[in-house]
Amino acid sequence: MCLIVFAWQPGHSQPLILAANRDEFFPRPCLAAAPWPDAPGIIAGRDLQAGGTWLGLGPEGRFAALTNIRDLSLPQGERSRGDLPVEFLRGSHTPEQYLHEVAEQHQLYGGFNLLVGDQNELWHFNSKSAVINRLKAGVYGVSNADLNTPWPKLERAKRALKNALPTSDPIALFNLLNDSQRAADEELPQTGISLEMERMLSSVFIASTGYGTRASTVLTAHADGSRIMHERSYGPDGVFLGEVRIEYPLQG
Repeated sequence: MCLIVFAWQPGHSQPLILAANRDEFFPRPCLAAAPWPDAPGIIAGRDLQAGGTWLGLGPEGRFAALTNIRDLSLPQGERSRGDLPVEFLRGSHTPEQYLHEVAEQHQLYGGFNLLVGDQNELWHFNSKSAVINRLKAGVYGVSNADLNTPWPKLERAKRALKNALPTSDPIALFNLLNDSQRAADEELPQTGISLEMERMLSSVFIASTGYGTRASTVLTAHADGSRIMHERSYGPDGVFLGEVRIEYPLQG
């Protein structure tokens, strides 16, 4: 997952409204969001190479999402970052307890941002700064740096989310996730990769042959504990592959 924007509104009828793009190499196998047969109560996409996820839902209002940090100076890590959301969704720790556990072993993973929450709380951890934050009400964004780092694409997506509120219309949220406008060269971050790559990665929606946006996810959580997830899947060069809609708790 490489870009997440969200409105956190505790006490509101819709405490969490979120839009996220997962960017990845296309040859890496994965499954779209669905119930996990080996983990009752978990709804998530699945990385078939390492077994983890980038965004998912769990029992008791649990939510978790992950982005990688793009910093070539950071070690690769010996464990898959995709395990981090899964362990929270499977577990019973509070978000704060879980992030304190993660903080003690974050060096075992490549750089990451981790969001974990439930009906009442939402927390963020950045492995580079090793800072744990309980989030107050507001509109936030995270890409491949830290929370609210003002990269051009993240600022564009946050503005679009603010303009879409207070509704959680999936069409408006998917439209902001489908933004392919690239940043001007003078606005690009310098993360140690080539200028050509920085240009390609500077749009909210990334379309290329080998690497790009593979999933766009829109999530709305309701005060009664129910949640609705829409996910669109894409192939090389931005080709649309399909869409799923999941209500949680599962219907029927």
